[in-house]
Amino acid sequence: MFGIGPATRIYLGVEPVDMRKGFEGLYGLVRDTLGYDPLSGHLFLFTNRSRSRIKALFWDGSGLWVCAKRLEKGRFRWPGSVDGVSIRMQPEELAMLLGGLDLDRAKRRRGWYRREPAA
Repeated sequence: MFGIGPATRIYLGVEPVDMRKGFEGLYGLVRDTLGYDPLSGHLFLFTNRSRSRIKALFWDGSGLWVCAKRLEKGRFRWPGSVDGVSIRMQPEELAMLLGGLDLDRAKRRRGWYRREPAA
């Protein structure tokens, strides 16, 4: 499986996508819609219109991973975006999203410091 290190960035596509998309379709979304390099080693997440499914695209250095999760009940609480295209999140926020928590209601404590890795 793939690991998320401190230099791995996590991006969520804000707009819902067709979950029939596979490697090539998601690759094109990352490159053309989000404006990132799909082979960067970062994790890219997408959801469907009903927010009941997630697909992830990840390059591990030798090939692309496409992973999917379908909820049996309920919906993911997908956050909104300032630019309307993508959101960058931390691994802790990803764990919260996948665990069913509402990221809009969770907030960092005032004065909390987190150094961003060099680009």
